[in-house]
Amino acid sequence: MLRVLFVANRQRTGRWLAEAFSADSVSNVRLEEVVGSAAGMARLRDDTYDAVLLSHDPPELNALELVEGYRAGGAHEPIIVMGLQSEQEMAAACFERGADGYVCASTTTSRNLIWVLARAVQYHQLMRENHRLSLAQQQRLQREHDEAERLLEQQRALVGELEAIQGRNPAELEGEPSEPCQSLPPAASRLPRHLPRELVLHYRELLRAYVIMGSGHLACELSRLADLLASAGVTARQAMQLHVLVLEEMVSGLGSRSTRHVMTRADLLALEIMVHLAENYRARWREMIDPPMQQLLPGFERLCPTEF
Repeated sequence: MLRVLFVANRQRTGRWLAEAFSADSVSNVRLEEVVGSAAGMARLRDDTYDAVLLSHDPPELNALELVEGYRAGGAHEPIIVMGLQSEQEMAAACFERGADGYVCASTTTSRNLIWVLARAVQYHQLMRENHRLSLAQQQRLQREHDEAERLLEQQRALVGELEAIQGRNPAELEGEPSEPCQSLPPAASRLPRHLPRELVLHYRELLRAYVIMGSGHLACELSRLADLLASAGVTARQAMQLHVLVLEEMVSGLGSRSTRHVMTRADLLALEIMVHLAENYRARWREMIDPPMQQLLPGFERLCPTEF
């Protein structure tokens, strides 16, 4: 049932309208009538309605000025204006003032008026739902950004702890990694001095590709990167430091977009890089303690070295 407030003037009451709704067997409208704009504002302040129907009969009751006053006073209910002028004359003016529709009392029917009211109510319900979902989306994105910042802080703290354990100079970086990621300078300017800037560019592109494609298509690329890092003597702490700096730059560039997917894929990339790097160093260590030896040709195993 639609609960509708009808604001009428003293000459044209809403009794005829209520009788028309009652005569329509399929109508489901409960009409409540007040006389004058002040009474209408007071009723809206004290009660809630599904829609408001305003009688336009200037100069006694100017619905256009009344719509502006209602909207300025905080009324959010659907407002339909009903007058004797044609819709061609009044519809645009009503929309411009904030009304949701206009019907001509001389040509409309009760069934048509019910549908105009119902569509206006449905539109406002959709607008409120859309606003609620937009707020929920903004709150979710803000929570994701806050969570991403907390994870980055934890990863920066992990790098700092590894640095302290290894007894390295904490002033190794050129910048301060503890600042919020939104105000950080480019990652390449805060790398350890002995790592090339080209490595940052390569790792940035690799991280972007990993976020899009995942690990399935980049296994060979990750293995080659781990071999390059091991050949350059890059430690796990320095590799993690490179990862955090590039990830900070990427997260700060997301703006208001979601960070959940990026952080999840970035964590997987860091884990995979560490696994490849550890396996690469393990293979090098095994090769160092058990270096390959030249094997003798078949038939020469029993010969003494003095016989050569």
